[in-house]
Amino acid sequence: MKNIVLKQRAERDDLASRPYYIRKHIIDIAPFLESSVPKLITGPRRAGKSVYAMQILSNKNYAYLNFDDTLLLGAFDEDSVMQALAEVYPGYEYLLLDEVQNLHSWDAWVAKLYRRGVNLVITGSNANLLSSEMSTLLTGRYVEIQILPFSMEETLKYRGAPINAELPDERAKLALEMGDYLKKGGYPEIVKNREIEQAYLSALFDSIILKDVAQRHKIRKITELYDLADYLISNYSNPLSYNEIAEELSLGSVTTVKKFCGYLAEPYLFFYLPRYDNKLKEMKKAPRKVYVIDNGFIYTRSFELSSNNGRQLENMVFIELLRRGFDLKKSLFYYRTSNDKEVDFVTRDGRKVTSLIQVSYDISKTKTRERELDALVKASEELKCDNLLLITWDKDEFVTYKNKSVRIISMRNWHILY
Repeated sequence: MKNIVLKQRAERDDLASRPYYIRKHIIDIAPFLESSVPKLITGPRRAGKSVYAMQILSNKNYAYLNFDDTLLLGAFDEDSVMQALAEVYPGYEYLLLDEVQNLHSWDAWVAKLYRRGVNLVITGSNANLLSSEMSTLLTGRYVEIQILPFSMEETLKYRGAPINAELPDERAKLALEMGDYLKKGGYPEIVKNREIEQAYLSALFDSIILKDVAQRHKIRKITELYDLADYLISNYSNPLSYNEIAEELSLGSVTTVKKFCGYLAEPYLFFYLPRYDNKLKEMKKAPRKVYVIDNGFIYTRSFELSSNNGRQLENMVFIELLRRGFDLKKSLFYYRTSNDKEVDFVTRDGRKVTSLIQVSYDISKTKTRERELDALVKASEELKCDNLLLITWDKDEFVTYKNKSVRIISMRNWHILY
């Protein structure tokens, strides 16, 4: 066991020694470091959770265990692990457990460490498993930080794009980088090297499907799982019902579809946005809109014959809203008006609707512009909300439409100003 821990320490030191971009995050983690409250860092595979954890612990004496290591998993024994940690990391103040959900009965072990006073930083790629188990074991005594792929703003800054471009050459470079982000997304490795996106994202997709879903849930019908995943990717930004999916893919039962969709959501691959309704029963019955964790998967896996900039932009906005802390169960929805007009996003604080957001890549055509504004105004009247936003690719203006004020804002400025 000591040899495994020594090997992992060398891997940790190598990773920690590399230069990394300092990520933006929703909450300041510093006040929690000295607390005994476990720090849970969640998010999809390869989004930068481990690097982020090492960054916040960079000046600390911390031990490290990586449970994405079959050698550690195969030889795991509590007593021998704790002894090896004490020998390899004498006097350590923090214990970083990386991808801990891979360890069988990890929850009981983590609870035991917590009771012993070990200051824990934990990373994991399974949202439901980690947060639900931590809530049960520690009755809410933990803090969670979610790390997602790079935002557009982070990507532009990392790649040195002139965000406030004024000169023609600068504007051309900015437009190129923004277009690349729209199509290829923000996974850190892809941000560094755009040329590897196909191979890298295909391998990552397979890893998530096979390791985080099929292996974890002992699914034998792998082809059906892939068919469902590809169908969801091809229908991103669209509302879908379980009945519709079951009929389209001939997957047997609606129960199976619902179960598989849930499995695909656990590793942050897909998200299902509910439709806002004051009646909870109606909300549960309505189709949910499907979104993908990163546009790069759409670029790699979708069967679109040509890019659909509008849907890609909507998917980008959705992920950015998640990045800003909105919750699919409490504060983020889509909406259908009484005359069947759709508003892409409704945000809520408690019982109060705080904003209505429409997304349209190009509103240069009068028909398109009026369609988007009509939906916002109708929803504004029904939901009693006057904070109206229309996000476009490159248009910025304030307008008054049917006695309602609407801010039209470009994607770039929405990232920077909001």
